[in-house]
Amino acid sequence: MDQLLAMRAFARVVEAGGFTRAADSLDMPIATVSKLVRELEAHLGVSLLQRTTRRVTVTPEGQDYHAKCTRILRDLEDIDASFNLARGRPRGHLRIDVGGSTARDVLIPLLPDFMARYPDIRIDLGVSDRPVDLIGDNVDCVIRGGPLDSSSLVARHLGNAALITCATRSYLKQFGTPAYPDELKNGHRLVSYVSSQTGRAMPFRFERDGEKIEIKVEHRMGVNESNAHLAACVAGLGIVQTFTYAADSSLRDGSLVEILKPWRPAPYPFHVVYPQTRHVTHRLRVFIDWVVEVFPGRLNEGKSPAKTASSYPM
Repeated sequence: MDQLLAMRAFARVVEAGGFTRAADSLDMPIATVSKLVRELEAHLGVSLLQRTTRRVTVTPEGQDYHAKCTRILRDLEDIDASFNLARGRPRGHLRIDVGGSTARDVLIPLLPDFMARYPDIRIDLGVSDRPVDLIGDNVDCVIRGGPLDSSSLVARHLGNAALITCATRSYLKQFGTPAYPDELKNGHRLVSYVSSQTGRAMPFRFERDGEKIEIKVEHRMGVNESNAHLAACVAGLGIVQTFTYAADSSLRDGSLVEILKPWRPAPYPFHVVYPQTRHVTHRLRVFIDWVVEVFPGRLNEGKSPAKTASSYPM
């Protein structure tokens, strides 16, 4: 038995909550992961996991062993990282997840700088507005907009993005240009951003001189991906609220026009997030430090965001 490999397999099963997701994240067959855990249990003479057809439960002995073997695995990673630090060249594989428009308009244009600084780091970039399970999906970190809702995650603030309300000139010619948020309730067509997690449409929010207005009306169209959400607006399907960095090129070429500018919503916070339980490798640390350095200038810094904002994972 390869005890170190068996320990890694067992730890991943516990963290991922099952054999299938653990096997996927380790890039191993499920049968191999199961065999490694059985061999580890036989070696220790205890049952670490209780298996049923529907779920895997960690036994008390398994919880104790997981805590101890996790410390050992982290120590080994620290040893490896110390040699990388000594050579001054972080290396290895990073898995990063980011929302659609943030990937297109913010992160990807900045990545050539990171890749030039750290040529020995390989990146797998997951692009989706759907929330990911950082442990189960074996993701090192995510970049997301919105308030933080999990105490099991560590986050560093990346800055605040300005939100704007906009439409095409042809739409405004047909339906009129609203001067006040409440006018959106009277015959206007709204294209709402729909949460891929909850299926609920995000309300349109407005703020001016301390006055806050929230518009919840039945939308003409709902879209759950940020790039497609903006594309629906450019196609003339209705009014959207989106980030200035996403709409910037369309505003500059005249495809879109900002409306209700005095009523811009409160700026929106962005963070880079990673699990508390995951060891921060040298390669992850330099990525986090880099993204904290370069992101704010791309997000259109503004005043502190409203604490009650809903999450737009763009």
